[in-house]
Amino acid sequence: MQYTYQYSRIIPFILLPVPILIGVALLLFPTATKDLRRMWVFLSIFLLSLAMIFSTYLLIQEKNNTSIYLSIWSWTINNDFSLEFGYLVDPLTSIMVILITTVGIMVLIYSDNYMSHDQGYLRFFVYMSFFNTSMLGLVTSSNLIQIYFFWELVGMCSYLLIGFWFTRPTAANACQKAFVTNRVGDFGLLLGILGFYWITGSLEFRDLFEVVNNLVYNNEVNFLFASLCACLLFAGAIAKSAQFPLHVWLPDAMEGPTPISALIHAATMVAAGIFLIARLLPLLIVLPYIMNLIALIGIITLLLGTTLALAQKDIKRGLAYSTMSQLGYMMFALGMGSYRTALFHLITHAYSKALLFLGSGSIIHSMETIVGYSPDKSQSLVLMGGLRKRAPITKTSFLVGTLSLCGIPPLGCFWSKDEILTDSWLYSPIFAIIACSTAALTAFYMFRIYLLTFEGHFNVYFQTYSGKKKRSVYSISLWGREGKKGVENNFSLLLLLIRNNDKRIPFFFKQKKRVNSNGRSMTVPFFTIPNFGTTNIFDYPHESDNTMLFPMLILVLFTLFIGVIGIPFVNPKGLQLDILSKVLTPSINLLPQNKKIFSSWDWYEFITNATFSVSIASCGILIASFLYKPVYSSLENFYLFNSFVKSISNKLKFVGEIILYGVYAWASNRGYFDFFYKAFLTHVIRFFAEVCNFFDRRIIDGIANGFGIVSFLVGESLKYVGGGRISSYLLVYLLSILIFLLICGGNLFFL
Repeated sequence: MQYTYQYSRIIPFILLPVPILIGVALLLFPTATKDLRRMWVFLSIFLLSLAMIFSTYLLIQEKNNTSIYLSIWSWTINNDFSLEFGYLVDPLTSIMVILITTVGIMVLIYSDNYMSHDQGYLRFFVYMSFFNTSMLGLVTSSNLIQIYFFWELVGMCSYLLIGFWFTRPTAANACQKAFVTNRVGDFGLLLGILGFYWITGSLEFRDLFEVVNNLVYNNEVNFLFASLCACLLFAGAIAKSAQFPLHVWLPDAMEGPTPISALIHAATMVAAGIFLIARLLPLLIVLPYIMNLIALIGIITLLLGTTLALAQKDIKRGLAYSTMSQLGYMMFALGMGSYRTALFHLITHAYSKALLFLGSGSIIHSMETIVGYSPDKSQSLVLMGGLRKRAPITKTSFLVGTLSLCGIPPLGCFWSKDEILTDSWLYSPIFAIIACSTAALTAFYMFRIYLLTFEGHFNVYFQTYSGKKKRSVYSISLWGREGKKGVENNFSLLLLLIRNNDKRIPFFFKQKKRVNSNGRSMTVPFFTIPNFGTTNIFDYPHESDNTMLFPMLILVLFTLFIGVIGIPFVNPKGLQLDILSKVLTPSINLLPQNKKIFSSWDWYEFITNATFSVSIASCGILIASFLYKPVYSSLENFYLFNSFVKSISNKLKFVGEIILYGVYAWASNRGYFDFFYKAFLTHVIRFFAEVCNFFDRRIIDGIANGFGIVSFLVGESLKYVGGGRISSYLLVYLLSILIFLLICGGNLFFL
């Protein structure tokens, strides 16, 4: 057992050789490395699988022994200051490692096919391997400064992966936006770390918890200063987990490849903020105002993310706002002190949302066949529909993830979300009402996405006739140009859909032409490896390959059965205890105000609460089914509230219409936060920067340059005086004496 814990130190670095070896191989043997590039993917998956197996064994050992292992070694010692590094193995660490490795393996397998036609294939897996290394290092860190080190590495990897397609301006802007926004929170995190080091003299978690708790209980610390430091620590979690008001980077981060969205922006990196608060909860729980602030930020984020997801026409942005709202649930649970419930929802949501993102990637991969690689086309819900017949496995997988996120039993998120809603009534009735309302809205917008994607007719069209007006929609390749000529050159197939008096002609040409199954390779050859990565050729939306479907099916199993860890069982003492609570017992015991873990389970109360939460979710599903039932006559009906407003506008008063369109405008404009930040932050900062630049160049540099010019002029004048002739010196001397005498004589005359 002791040796098992000692060798656990290799877990964070088990994937590190992959990016190093790829870099060296590309430098020494570039052609051979590219020819054998799938070998590196296999190596990454194999090493990550070893980490998963090892962490699973550790979790089983902790479940049986309920122990925590800590290993520390000094890196540098200077007088009283000692910087230490180490690794901490406890239930929270083991759960996060298993979560990172399982989702990471599925995403790596999925990415092999999804990125197979991209020229940055190897670069993508280098970034992925380094990100997994950084994330594993973060969750196994034993102190705050080590967490901050890996925290920054995770942010760097996120920046690189969001801007993976850096030639696209939107991707370049998105990665810069994510980087700058996260730097705001990271600066606060660094200040908070330094503040608590000044208070306690240590950065180790055990020392921090013990010293701060004693200082607070004995009133030996400035409560305001301690609360300020805790707020600064919380700022780092706000930025990383996309909480209000630093949430604006998350929807733009969808510009990266879809596997990145599944791994980083659904299951792992965005959960780092939740992990940090969970790790520091024994420290924060003695500061009640901070706990209330965490709960408040969580409920605001929950409400904001839910409302902003209502009108998204981009499938990935809709899922991004859904992620934001679910992270709000977790932060709200932590603010209530529900440690176990927050981690339970973190686990169930990670698998469900990873499944949804991989499902959306399968849909986008299919849509690229028709519209080319253009996110505003291949990711647009307006151009989808009817894919249930073309991609039945993806449809079933996406439906399972949707039902889970809506809170339908017996799927994973039902168990965790139901517990959060139950605890919210004990914490604050107002917050509970908001949480229940957002649960209904979650079911509404998730089924909206599902219905617009898979039900009805397929809505992609390149030419539409409406009376005498003709409209055309052309695809935009990643490396090509927009326009009809470019489309004709890039695609061997031009699909035609003519809508005339609500009667549709056959969608496809009678004589089908063959196109490549991935739009990213239609304009520029991304690699020159012969017969590598070839796939079937289609000219209509189709099901993805098996290497993409396999991870989705595995995640379906996780989504179906992960809730079992929260279902109680009867132990020999007659008490009912779920697996998750037993595993988390050592971590929960660190909380100074921990609740009793071993308690009886009231099944009547559980069924009552579950009936209430399922009824709320069912209402949202029914409303979405009514508003977004398959429409076969007009494409405009796919915009949020449009069909609803048109059908009942005569029955609503003017105020009602204003409210409906106000909600639509609020959601479609992303809450106007980007406009606000641009007007009141970006422009103000730019103005002050220009003022400082003017002051620096004109005033500071002007004074320095003025002295230089004066010195130059004086020197130029004096060089003519110092010519070396004695007669000139005597002349100047006599003139000076003469001027002096004249001045003195004039003064005597006037006196």
